[in-house]
Amino acid sequence: MKHTTTIRRTGVAAAALALSFGLAACGSDDDSSADANNDTTTSQSPAGDSGDTDDMATNAGAETFGPGCSAIPKDGAGSFNGMATEPVATAASANPLLETLVTAVGAADLGDTLNAAEAITVFAPTNDAFSKIPKADLEGVLADKDLLTKILTHHVVAGQLGPDEVAGEHETLAGDKIEVKGSDEEFTVGKENAAVLCGNIPTANATVYVIDTVLMP
Repeated sequence: MKHTTTIRRTGVAAAALALSFGLAACGSDDDSSADANNDTTTSQSPAGDSGDTDDMATNAGAETFGPGCSAIPKDGAGSFNGMATEPVATAASANPLLETLVTAVGAADLGDTLNAAEAITVFAPTNDAFSKIPKADLEGVLADKDLLTKILTHHVVAGQLGPDEVAGEHETLAGDKIEVKGSDEEFTVGKENAAVLCGNIPTANATVYVIDTVLMP
């Protein structure tokens, strides 16, 4: 679906994750009509914001799908509603299915970078996915920050992609490509054909697809 590039150096990949936030332009208060507009905006905003917040707090799991969604905690910080209000690395840290991934993100010092990204999609391997890797090999990867960063950024693409957008070829933030196959509520990811166990999970700055296999660049 999207671009072809060669794999860039890990440092560049990590830097690419740091997507900056735009700042809204400040309004002018030169005349009374501007003040009137500000008054109108002020009177209307709380109701709209409250509705959005209520939806986020109570219905975050409404559009998720997959057999693994039943393993997500029903309440608390690791629930759909809890994760929806936090940036992605913080949200993942509260989810018991993603403890090994969180450890890997910490070892690569990518937590703050992921949390600061403006809009991304993350394919998040479960603890069981990491357990498929021989222990000695996994320990070696966790100790090699450059390699670990390359692997983790291979799991991230730009934009928050819903089920109607995620299928196809995407450029990862490692600078290589990843292909998602499938439709509706059945998807596989990468050359490993990692199955999506729970998809379309919202966080404050990302959409997460929990997968059953670690993807390799």
